[in-house]
Amino acid sequence: MTTLVALSSQLAVNPLDAQSLLAAFGVAGVGAVMFAETGLLIGFFLPGDSLLFTAGLLCTGSGRSGVHLSLVPLLAAAVLGALAGAQCGYLIGRRAGGSLLARSRSRRLHDGARRAEELLARYGHAKAIVLARFVPVVRTVLNPLAGALEVPVRVFTLWQAVGGVVWSVGLTLAGYALGSSIPDVDRYLLPIVALIVVVSLLPLAAELLRARKAAAAKEVRR
Repeated sequence: MTTLVALSSQLAVNPLDAQSLLAAFGVAGVGAVMFAETGLLIGFFLPGDSLLFTAGLLCTGSGRSGVHLSLVPLLAAAVLGALAGAQCGYLIGRRAGGSLLARSRSRRLHDGARRAEELLARYGHAKAIVLARFVPVVRTVLNPLAGALEVPVRVFTLWQAVGGVVWSVGLTLAGYALGSSIPDVDRYLLPIVALIVVVSLLPLAAELLRARKAAAAKEVRR
C-alpha cells in the first residue's frame, strides 16, 4: 500500500514545478532534469534554473516544505547531469545534423536556435558555449547545434564543462546561501525564482549591449 501511495505521488508530479519535482524524485530528479534540459530537445521546457536554486535552498532544512536534501550529493548530481547532458546533445547534433531541430514545430525552440546561432556567430565558440548555460532554451539547443556545425570536440568539451560547473554549482550554492541566512525562505520562493530568471539573462544582455556599442563605435569611425 505504501509503495502504491509513493508511486501515485510520483505520477502526479508537475514537471514545471521545481518543488514538486524535488519532493517526488529528490537528488536523482535534479540529475535527470539537468541531463534532459541540456541534452535532449524535448527537455527545453524544464525548470533548470529554479530547480537548482530551490534544491540548494532545501539543503538547509530551513523551509516548511518537509523536503530536505544533502548538499554534496546534490552538487554531484547537478554537475554530472549538466555535463553529461550537454555532451550527449552535442553528439546527437554531430550525428543527426540539424534534422531533429528542423522537424520540431515549437516556435520557442526555433527562437532559441536562432539566438544560439547568433551567440556562436558573434562571440565565437568558447564564450557562446559558456553564456548559453545561463539562458533558458538556448542552453538546450546550442549543444546539438554545436555538434551539427562541427565545433571541435575538444573546444566544446572544455567550455561546456566550464559553463556547466559554474552554472550548476553557482545556482545551487546561491540557493543554499540564501536558505541558510533567511528562515522560512521558501514562502518567498516565487518572487525569488522570477528574480533568478532575470539575473540568468544578465550575462547575455551585457554581451549584447557591449557588442552594440562596439558596432556603433565602428560606424562612427567610418
